[in-house]
This record gives sequence, structure tokens and C-alpha cells, in this order.
Amino acid sequence: MKSKKAALENFSLLLLGIILFAIPHPTFVFEKGFPLFSYFSFVPIFILIKRCSWKSVWLYGFLYGLGGYAFLTSWLATFNPAAMPVISIMYGLYLSIAFVLMKLAGSLWKKHFFYAEWVVWCAYEYVKTLGFTGFNYGVTAYSQWRWPLIIQSSDLIGAFGLSAFISFFSAWLAAVICEKKVPFAERIKKHAVAGSVWFSFLLFIVVYGIFSPVDYSSFEKRKIALIQTNSDPWSGGTATYKRDLRVLKRLSDQAIAENPDLSLVVWPETAFVPRIRWHYKFRQDAERFELVNDLLTYIDGKNVPFLIGSDDGVEGYDSGGVFGCIDYNAALLFRPGQNVIPPEPETYWKRHLVPFTEHFPYKKQLPFVYMMLKENDTHFWEAGKESVVFDVGGLKFGTPICFEDTFGYISRDYVNKGAVAIVNISNDAWAKSVNCQMQHLTMGLFRCVENRIPAVRSTASGQTVVIDPNGRIIESAEPFKEAFIIGEVPVMTGRKTLYTRFGDYPGIIFVVLGTILILAGSVKYIAERKRS
Repeated sequence: MKSKKAALENFSLLLLGIILFAIPHPTFVFEKGFPLFSYFSFVPIFILIKRCSWKSVWLYGFLYGLGGYAFLTSWLATFNPAAMPVISIMYGLYLSIAFVLMKLAGSLWKKHFFYAEWVVWCAYEYVKTLGFTGFNYGVTAYSQWRWPLIIQSSDLIGAFGLSAFISFFSAWLAAVICEKKVPFAERIKKHAVAGSVWFSFLLFIVVYGIFSPVDYSSFEKRKIALIQTNSDPWSGGTATYKRDLRVLKRLSDQAIAENPDLSLVVWPETAFVPRIRWHYKFRQDAERFELVNDLLTYIDGKNVPFLIGSDDGVEGYDSGGVFGCIDYNAALLFRPGQNVIPPEPETYWKRHLVPFTEHFPYKKQLPFVYMMLKENDTHFWEAGKESVVFDVGGLKFGTPICFEDTFGYISRDYVNKGAVAIVNISNDAWAKSVNCQMQHLTMGLFRCVENRIPAVRSTASGQTVVIDPNGRIIESAEPFKEAFIIGEVPVMTGRKTLYTRFGDYPGIIFVVLGTILILAGSVKYIAERKRS
């Protein structure tokens, strides 16, 4: 009977943990999320790991990852029925390992069980964003996007430092709750030092949030038109491309007519799918060439540069050594009268491709997986090698493409190369989900605060926005509508932030600290066993 009761209690903690993991972020339950819940998100999980056995801890980790990411990324099912299960299973496996390591760290440092768990959890949050399968969705800090007072500290400690601060409260509360045999007042007293340290950090973050926002009113500004077509350009063939081009031209003409002092017009990621340079040069497909020629003639007749998301095809050798047309997911900058006809645009090729859907590096090792992805209409690109900073009228900017703006290191690279603004182009239209687009926005918004620079986003269906250097959204287009908005972007100058200089150093610190805890704890455990 006791074992059944314990199992039921553990399952209840697991279920509560899954809910608290997802709902602080935008989801189908509430498209803007509940940021306050993030401070309690991991209480049931920290308690569960202490309660459960070594035989079951990995299983609870797997179920936590499976349920948490199925809840958080339910919109993936719209893209591909297999996508959500793949992500959920992958994070189930990751978290089964993380749970084992958290229990190990806690067991080796029993007097500080929950704090040791917390260190390993913080290390996991950073490690999960690295490498081919790196995925920033679900990182704790991004739930705070609506609280400008809290997120200002990101220019000092980045998203992972803020995540550590938030999740520490869960560790502290779990430690207090689990001292069942001690009166509540004694529990608080026992953990008073840790609680006081956290509260001191909270006061610092609040005070810093009041005084740190930058005043950008005195800087020169450049007007940028951000076009939102409300179309997924990959959902059809040539007929779709023609329709989208008509919409793009109409919205751009309207923006230019109403704002003759525009510095730049921005079209979303792959807004124009046919390979512009390839079809103009080789003309193997008459219909596609006519489309490309129509586009180029249109741009060359304007008096403002255009930044266009496109599938860029060039001759060369792919990563497998095969010569032919090499595809890149690209941002192309056209300047009328200079580089439009023949097309020689300034070019950025996307560096961090979406795993499985844009890039799969294990073609030789896992050919059956590669073929399955290809047969399910996956479009693979080659990865670009370097960040490129564009300059329009003195406004120097980087152009992370789609989910590249969820990675802090990419925007940081741009800023360290001289960029004073971020121009993101995205296509999340395939998800047909506001909460998907909101999750993406919450991460991109942090890049502004981390580096104290403004950002604009031109998206296929939302969220097309203008964000100031303090992380405030100052203009936005209604999602799933044809629209354009005008962003007045300050040409920022000044010092680099601590984050810009040192990047995600809190994440690295927690990986090192977690490793030391486990290794030192293991040595201590072995030494104690020998003495006994």
C-alpha cells in the first residue's frame, strides 16, 4: 500500500512538474505565458528526484522531457506529425541523463542535496543549446520576456545567468519543504543564508532594472519598412511564388509611398524562393527566370535598398564533395543601380541551420534517417561560414535568419564585428500557431538587452516587430495578416556590454562547477568508504 501511495505521489509531482515547465512560456493555454510560475517550476522535480529510487530516476527524467516538450512544442505537429514526437523523445533521453546526474550530485552532497541538483540543472540548461541539436525553447529565462525590470540584467549575465537566478528559488523552496520533521520556522532559519543571498540578488536585479535601461533618444534614426506577407512561401509552386511577389511588391510600394525617407525595405525569410542568381545566370527554367527578372526590374526601379530572404543557389562543391548547385538559406541585400542587374547582392548565408529540417550531418552514418527526412519534403541547405555585417546609410546590422536569433552567440558575433542593430528575417508561418511565433519572439527579444542594441523582425506571418535596446516592443503587426510596419531604428554607439564581451560565461561556469561537484563528491565518497 505504501509503495502504491509513493508511486502516486511521485506521478503527481511529475505531472505538476510538466505543467509548471511549460506554462511560464507562451503555449496554447495562454499565448503570452505566466512568468511568475517559472520561480516555482522545478520545485516538484527537485523533490521528485530526491524521493525516487535509482532504478526509476531515469524513467521519470524521460517522462518529464517527453511530456514537457510535447506540451511546450505542440505546434510542431503542424509542421510534420513526426517532429513533435522526435523532439519530445530526444529531450526525454537528455533529461533521463540529467536526472541521473542531478540525483548523483545530490546524493554525493547530501547536506546540500537541492543546491547540488540546482547546479547540475543549470549546467544542463546550457548544454542542451549546444551542437547540432541545440534547442533554446524552454530555457527558463525566456519566460520573463514581459517583465522588463527583470530582464535588464541580461546585459550582465545573459539568459543562462538569469535562468540560474530564477531556478535557485525552486531549489531553496524544495529544501525548505522537504525538512518535514523540523518546524517550519526552523526550516526557514536553517536555509536563511541561501534565502538571503537569493533575495539580495533579487533586490540587485530590480534596482539594476530601474537604472540600467539606455536612453537612445539622442541617436540618429533610420526608417526601415518590415513586410509581412501572411504566406508560407514553401506551401506551393510557381503560382504561390507569383502571388507572393505581387503581395510583396504591393506592400513595399505602399510603405515607400507613405515613407519617402526609408533607408531599407525588409522581406521575410525565403520570401522569394526561386534562386535569383542561379536562374538569372543559367535560365534553364523560363518561368522561374521571368519571375526573377520581374523581381530585379522592380527593385532596380526603386530608390531604397531591399533586404530579401531567399534560397540562394551557387555553383560549387557540397559537404559531400559533389559539384553542382549548392543551396543556402540567404539574406540578400540589393542596392538599386549598383548590384541588382546582373544580380550581385551583398550576401549572408545562414550559419546555424535547423536540425533535421534544414540540415542533417549524418547522411553517411544514418542513411535511412537521411532518406526518411528527404522523402518527407525536408529542404536541406549548406551552412554558411561567417557572420556578415551590412551597412545601410551608416546603420550597421547583422541578419540572423529565423531561429538563429534564439542563439545569443550569433547576435553577439555581429555586435563584436561592428553591428549596432539586428534585422531578423523569419518564417514561422508553417506552424499556423501564435504561441509558436511568440516563443520565437521571446528569445529574439533577449538579444537586444544582452547587447543593448535595437532589433527589427520581418516575418512571414508574425511576430513582425520593432524592439528597442531595452527589450521593449514598440511596434508590432497583427499576426496572420498582410501588413507592413515602419521601425525607426537608432544608430547606436557606445560601450560593449559585459555579455557582448564574454558571452554565455554563466553557462560555462555551471558546467565546470557541476563537473567538479560530481568528481569531487565521488572522490570524497570513495575515500569515506575506504576509511569505513
